[in-house]
Order: sequence, then structure tokens, then C-alpha cells
Amino acid sequence: MSVSGVYEVVTKTPMGEQKSTLTVNADGGAFTGSNNGPMGAIEIPDGVVDGDTLIWSSKITSPMPMKIDCKATITGDSVAGSVTAGMFGTFPMTGTRVG
Repeated sequence: MSVSGVYEVVTKTPMGEQKSTLTVNADGGAFTGSNNGPMGAIEIPDGVVDGDTLIWSSKITSPMPMKIDCKATITGDSVAGSVTAGMFGTFPMTGTRVG
């Protein structure tokens, strides 16, 4: 099964659970997409696909400017991974394919 799709994800952060919609458009060993949540849309211009694992970095501006590094594994219609937000640490991310 392709990792391409739309996933409803939740990241557990010190600010509470952050719900968002992760869109993945895979093409071989790369993907593009976005992660849209209450704090806005974050574009993913150059993600990496390694088997069933997605790896990407994004820059956010809210609640403060920083780079976040993400890694998630797709198993069937489930996604599980982590989001690392610089000095704030690493937070778990889970979700389900919805499209």
C-alpha cells in the first residue's frame, strides 16, 4: 500500500493535543504535502520516503519561529511517529488515514 494519502493526526505537546491534517503525495523516494492545523498550514516541500517511513522538516512561525523535524511510519491506515521541536523536545504523533 502506498504511503500517499490524507491522515488525521494528533501530536501530544506541552500546549496540549495538536490536531492536524497531514497530506502526503509520494513519488518514489520523495514526497510533498502539507500539515494543516489550527495554527495554520505548514508546507512539506521535500520529504523523504524510506519504505513505509516518512521523514521531513518544516519551519513554523506559531507559536514562535522554529524548525521542526518529523518522522512517521505508516502501517496500513495508521501512522505513528514523532515531532522534534528544537529545545522543546520530542513529542509523539499518531493518526489514521482518512483519504
